[in-house]
Amino acid sequence: MEQKSRSSFSSRIGFVLAAAGSAVGLGNLWRFPYLAAQYGGGIFLLVYLILVVTFGFALMITEIAIGRKTRVSCIGAYKALDKRFGFLGWISAFVPVIITPYYCVIGGWVTKYLFTFLTGGGMASADGGAFFDNFIAFDTGSIASTIFNFNGPTPWFLIYALLTAVVVIFGVEKGIERASRFMMPVLAVLAVLIAIYSLTIDGAMEGLKYYLLPDFSKFSMSTVLGAIGQMFYSMSLAMGIMITYGSYMQRENILEHSVTQIEVFDTLFAFVAGLMIIPPVVAFNGGDPSQINNGPGLMFITLPMVFESMPFGEIVGAVFFLLVLFAALTSSISLMETIVSVLMDKAGLQRKPATLIVTVIVLVVGMLSCLGYGPLGSIKIIGMQFLDFFDFLSNSILMPIVAFLTCILIGHVVGTKVIADEVKQGGAAFHREKLHRVMIRWVAPVLLVAILVSELMTKVFGLFTI
Repeated sequence: MEQKSRSSFSSRIGFVLAAAGSAVGLGNLWRFPYLAAQYGGGIFLLVYLILVVTFGFALMITEIAIGRKTRVSCIGAYKALDKRFGFLGWISAFVPVIITPYYCVIGGWVTKYLFTFLTGGGMASADGGAFFDNFIAFDTGSIASTIFNFNGPTPWFLIYALLTAVVVIFGVEKGIERASRFMMPVLAVLAVLIAIYSLTIDGAMEGLKYYLLPDFSKFSMSTVLGAIGQMFYSMSLAMGIMITYGSYMQRENILEHSVTQIEVFDTLFAFVAGLMIIPPVVAFNGGDPSQINNGPGLMFITLPMVFESMPFGEIVGAVFFLLVLFAALTSSISLMETIVSVLMDKAGLQRKPATLIVTVIVLVVGMLSCLGYGPLGSIKIIGMQFLDFFDFLSNSILMPIVAFLTCILIGHVVGTKVIADEVKQGGAAFHREKLHRVMIRWVAPVLLVAILVSELMTKVFGLFTI
């Protein structure tokens, strides 16, 4: 059952800010700086920029055009293009179902750290990881008492998930667009302020040189694959989000121009995130960029130690985690909205009951990840805790598969002209049409297979690391 009327963003800037907000998230803030440090600094940055304007552009404009053309969520959109690819919509919709719960768990961690810094206890977290480990592994011996104890992660997860749901329940224009119009400018200002302050720290210039100046001797296929993976995840591709947001896009908006603005905003934020983190962490580690660690270790262990070494570190830490909270919220809102949109389209539900159902699902499934390092720590799937497994399944397996099959559908089944015609609606130009055609038909599928194979070989078979 499809919706007879479709919500929409009130303006092009509203759409751009919402879509850019979806792209700007935790991946920009902890994954991008880590990968930049690991894969050569400036050379990684250069490769990443090239990929964003080619590979990333082609996939993003494809998904948004599919959404605007079909005016339905991802499940109906793929089926509308070709009934044989209806299954792809279900896989695409399943990705945010997996991601949203554990993403809200991490958002809860951020909320806890923000509260800690705001209440003057931030320096207690600069203890080499004991604070973080005790927090996520908190266990009173009883699951019931653990869930409701603010010394553990569960109440913070609940607060964050409910905050996300409140924005979604208000709808596209009054909820998502209004929140994005507020949070995205604030994000930009806070990021720039922290980046400028970070560069004033003694020893930061060595980190800045490493980050900005390409060293071509450090270029390798690993650099390319790392940059592809980061770009792929950073731009909210292959998880139904851009199709959903595209379905809310007004037809008079110039699609190519909007996509260009989204990729510029997302890339600038990733670049500034690197400026915020790489120079001060390199300075803190005596000029060694290899000490910038991955994932939670960077944000919740290393950075509090860096803040402790800074003048006004408690204030800087509070501002930083406020920035992270806003970045996380703009992404979790888009993830939840994608699932809500599917329920509204396929089950004919109104927004409020659909949002309530999705919120319950998020809370139930997310509880596995939330307790996965504590009371449920003994339960593992292929050697991974719940959160790590859900992250691996969504990011390393399903998303590359969805993107690859989308390229096959558009490039070799229905034809890239379907996308080009949608982009040219109202007489608009499609300046990168030839680039789009080549990328979708030939280049992107090869790169996506390379990502999938490398992830499987690394994390499942352990044969090599990229």
